[in-house]
Amino acid sequence: MIAEVIVDIAAYPIDKPFDYVVPKEMEDIVEPGVRVKVPFGNRKLLGFITEIKDESDLNIVKLKQIEEILDITPVLTKEMLEMADWMKNHVLCFEIDALFAMLPSALKAKYERVIRLKDRSRLVDSEAQALFEKREAIPLHDVTSMKLLSILKKYSEEGIIEVETIVKQKTSVKKERILTIQSETEISKLLSLLSPQAKKQKELMDWMIGHAGEILSAKYVLESTGVQPAVLNAVIEKGAAITSMEEVYRDPNIVDLGDHSVPFQVTEEQAKVMDALMKEKDQPATFLLHGVTGSGKTEIYLQMIQDVISRGKEAIVLVPEISLTPQMNSRFKSRFGDLVAVMHSGLSAGEKYDEWRKIQRGEVKVVVGARSAIFAPFTNLGVIILDEEHESTYKQDDTPRYHARDIAIWRSQYYSCPVILGSATPSLESYARASKGVYRLLTMKERANHHPLPAVHVVDMRDELKNGNRSMFSVDLADAVRKRLERKEQIVLFLNKRGYSSFVLCRDCGTTVQCPNCDISLTYHRASEVLRCHYCGHEEHVPTNCPECSSEHIRFFGTGTQKVEEEVSKLFPGARVLRMDVDTTRQKGAHEAILKDFGDGKADILLGTQMIAKGLDFPNITLVGVLTADTTLNLSDFRAAEKTFQLLTQVSGRAGRHDKPGEVFIQTYSPEHYAIQHAKNHSYEPFYRQEMMARKQYEYPPFYYLTLIQFSHEDLMKVSEYAGKTVEWLRQRLSDQSAVIGPTAAAISRVNNRYRYQCLIKYKKEIGLTETLQQLIKMYRTEWLKTGLYMTIDMDPSTIM
Repeated sequence: MIAEVIVDIAAYPIDKPFDYVVPKEMEDIVEPGVRVKVPFGNRKLLGFITEIKDESDLNIVKLKQIEEILDITPVLTKEMLEMADWMKNHVLCFEIDALFAMLPSALKAKYERVIRLKDRSRLVDSEAQALFEKREAIPLHDVTSMKLLSILKKYSEEGIIEVETIVKQKTSVKKERILTIQSETEISKLLSLLSPQAKKQKELMDWMIGHAGEILSAKYVLESTGVQPAVLNAVIEKGAAITSMEEVYRDPNIVDLGDHSVPFQVTEEQAKVMDALMKEKDQPATFLLHGVTGSGKTEIYLQMIQDVISRGKEAIVLVPEISLTPQMNSRFKSRFGDLVAVMHSGLSAGEKYDEWRKIQRGEVKVVVGARSAIFAPFTNLGVIILDEEHESTYKQDDTPRYHARDIAIWRSQYYSCPVILGSATPSLESYARASKGVYRLLTMKERANHHPLPAVHVVDMRDELKNGNRSMFSVDLADAVRKRLERKEQIVLFLNKRGYSSFVLCRDCGTTVQCPNCDISLTYHRASEVLRCHYCGHEEHVPTNCPECSSEHIRFFGTGTQKVEEEVSKLFPGARVLRMDVDTTRQKGAHEAILKDFGDGKADILLGTQMIAKGLDFPNITLVGVLTADTTLNLSDFRAAEKTFQLLTQVSGRAGRHDKPGEVFIQTYSPEHYAIQHAKNHSYEPFYRQEMMARKQYEYPPFYYLTLIQFSHEDLMKVSEYAGKTVEWLRQRLSDQSAVIGPTAAAISRVNNRYRYQCLIKYKKEIGLTETLQQLIKMYRTEWLKTGLYMTIDMDPSTIM
């Protein structure tokens, strides 16, 4: 029996299966999808069996044997092996990277080099004798002396020792000591034999008599009785209980943020959407659910999943970021209880592993999680849901550069089940596909409780400046905050910090300095004091006066949450503030804790960045203040207007979701911009039409596809040379239908002392693109990689920064 194995090396030309002989004793156990240890070169590696066959094209005598099987049941299903093969070509990655993307990090290999003693009698050096005095094997990293290393090298050549690679799993199964308490008669007998001095043991045995015959964890016994572990061990040794080690799951600790156990009565709009979904519940259809904030999209997800579970099938629900999972988890847990598993980056490696095992063993039916949860090892999917489908966090930034939506659609085809893409502000690409009939469009235009959307006021910060107000808070917003504080209502203050590039803005007329060749604002580079376009490479000096109104009030723009928090405490003394940003949510469970405190009314103001813009649903929030609407508007990104509109609409939707009416204040230096005006009116379709006109004019998605190729090297001249070579090479091989733009320096031109360049391929149809890029990758891996160059290709970049 021969097994095809993909080994744990992401390198060319190893990106293919290798044949290994299956030892006779393993033939009944091996199957595709299990992990094995195999010899590769002079080391041992982890590998995945992808296929079993009867014969090899290679000489059977030269084939090596599989050394060990790590799994009794496959960790990868047949579907996942097929998906990895598809991903390899679709996102241009190594197959091993695609396979590892589907597994929790606990299942990845931990390699340890060990020196094993073969012949003790030939050890002559005293240092070596001392090293192996009581051991047969020692970790290589324990040897720090160079003299000893040279002695060991000589011994290795003489065959006295050998260096082995030990392959271990990164995280083990958690086990807990379980006690089976003996009968009352047995414990009474032991009590009569106890020494009068053993008072603590007597107390413990008396307690055990009351729990005779019960099966309890040792942890529970210690906590209940307050005795020391040594006392418990002594009693167990005397025979008062029988111990065993049993596997337990680590608890991801889901905070209860409200009861959602009873399904809501659906509205007329929700009922129509449910009917449409139910008609195609066994079809691989992709639905775009476009519902305003508060229209009850989550209830539709819950009721769809209820139907899926009733039919014995499973569901995956994706949320874009960890900050959204606490409320989602709470809702799903209260509706479906222990049938829900949770997967996101806030869990420890052990917790992720346990949640993954629950799924693999069929103990749960629903997974709620961030991007990587799309690979949940279900085998009978009934629905896949992407909430806030427009979010760029669904795209993986490093290899393999997959988009969760593409994986969802692939899996839906495999299982013949629907995909639901939900959003109040769908991405232009998704809405365009829905408009063309590629996706099915479902719309909900009213809030589920029939309350109106919040009133939105746009505040022109140029006027505030003219009136002498240099605070971050406009007079109107400050007054509105004071009113809410008096009424004991809650406030969300949103600081738009998405994208870290600064831009230059005139504080008198609101003008930002634009690139003459692209419809993009120039990015301010503080180190060189220049403005640069990251699309075409245009550069110019920072002006001292505004090019439009000649004002001297022109400067780069940006502010932070800590600074805002200080200003809040000055303007509104006594207001209780919770800050939710990268700094305050570093600790595990911080998101849940902050949201729970806010939901319990322990704070008046929740101040944060984009992590508070979506998903929050608290009845007492009646005011939302957007302090800086311009930050995303002036990013060097063709999606700047779209991101701004989405963010403003989403954050506005946090206000007035229940009985109390909501109000929103958007502070901006560009009040006339169409993204801000349409966000004010909650009008998605007019924004979509206007933005699509701009995209068509400048030949951007969804009218064109983009592929981004980035290069990095420690030598500026080298990276520039290879980027130039690549552009010329591509222009010779691609058709006239494609435009190769660049090369130009990347937005962040140096990272970790490596210079970065990039080029962009813009195309509508390019039949041979994948093959051409694979040739480029081959050339890079066989020739250019040796020079220290790194090259990455992103077939569908979410950003080209």
